[in-house]
Amino acid sequence: MTKKRVAVAMSGGVDSSVAASLLLEQGYEVFGITMNVLSLLREFCADEDLKSCCGEEAIADANLVATKLGIDHYLVDLRKPFEELVVADFIREYALGRTPNPCIRCNQHIKFDVLMQRASKLNADFLATGHHARIDRDIDTDRFILKKGKDKEKDQSYFLYMMTQQQLSRSLFPIGELTKGEVRVKAEELGLPVAQKPESQEICFIPDNKYAGFLKERIPDAFQPGPIVSEEGHILGEHKGIIHFTVGQRRGMGISAPYPLYVLDINPKNNTVFVGPDESLYKRRLLASRLNWISKTDGIGSLAVRARVRYKHHEAKAKLHMLESGQAHIEFEKPQRAITPGQAVVFYDAEVVVGGGTIESTDA
Repeated sequence: MTKKRVAVAMSGGVDSSVAASLLLEQGYEVFGITMNVLSLLREFCADEDLKSCCGEEAIADANLVATKLGIDHYLVDLRKPFEELVVADFIREYALGRTPNPCIRCNQHIKFDVLMQRASKLNADFLATGHHARIDRDIDTDRFILKKGKDKEKDQSYFLYMMTQQQLSRSLFPIGELTKGEVRVKAEELGLPVAQKPESQEICFIPDNKYAGFLKERIPDAFQPGPIVSEEGHILGEHKGIIHFTVGQRRGMGISAPYPLYVLDINPKNNTVFVGPDESLYKRRLLASRLNWISKTDGIGSLAVRARVRYKHHEAKAKLHMLESGQAHIEFEKPQRAITPGQAVVFYDAEVVVGGGTIESTDA
């Protein structure tokens, strides 16, 4: 019987490295494939302080692991689609006063689309990644389903809600049944050079997480000074550009008040940042667009779900109501803090990802 051939998206980190080793143990024909998505200056990419999953150090580490495992390793140039589909969207969203999640966008358009296509050209049957998530199949509906990873602290299903049935059918998440600790133990047992490598905490195309420096030349209008306004409409001070703010933020406003103030809303049309007390951050309802369904099919009317409005947010009970526009109105049982336009809202049924969408707006 011919072995199934698997391309492992190797980022140079411990998770994707162990994913490759597990697949070898399971009898697959494995090769590594690493994305080159950065057009940063060489000194940024080579800087060991840039803990990116996509820089030169990551590429070198991925190659070291592939050599250790005795598998072929390919580097694919995806800089153009990454710039057009991820970076440009990130810039556009910030210019609109929103807070995007580029990792979701990268998974949707780059890893499980463009990279999967490249892997197919190398005769891969599957694309595997080091995501902490699991793929299963519902025998009643014959649909592939996406489930949380075993390690609830590292679960990455939130970032994968946009996956289609076709993408799920051709994807493997080998470490989904392991905790992060178990992954590192496995890497140590195998003698992998990245066994204790720290996790990347940065957006890969933002050197040192310095958003302002990255965006200033690209969207100068977002750096125009404007008013900081209270809930009551009083001007409290002046900001140095909406780009410096996101909903829920407390620091960096440069104004004094008898109680802590937080960013409640950002209006790019009149270049205004609205602030107020912490209790004003809590909202019960939101509007979501660009919806994708995994465990359910289209034609959903109303649905009881548990919804998560950001990656580290606790899921909360909510009712989802589909609108004729194709958007969804979500009403929480209890108000949720700092619901942020541009971020994703992901719907769960226990361990299973039902689907998700992009947060457009909120109301009280």
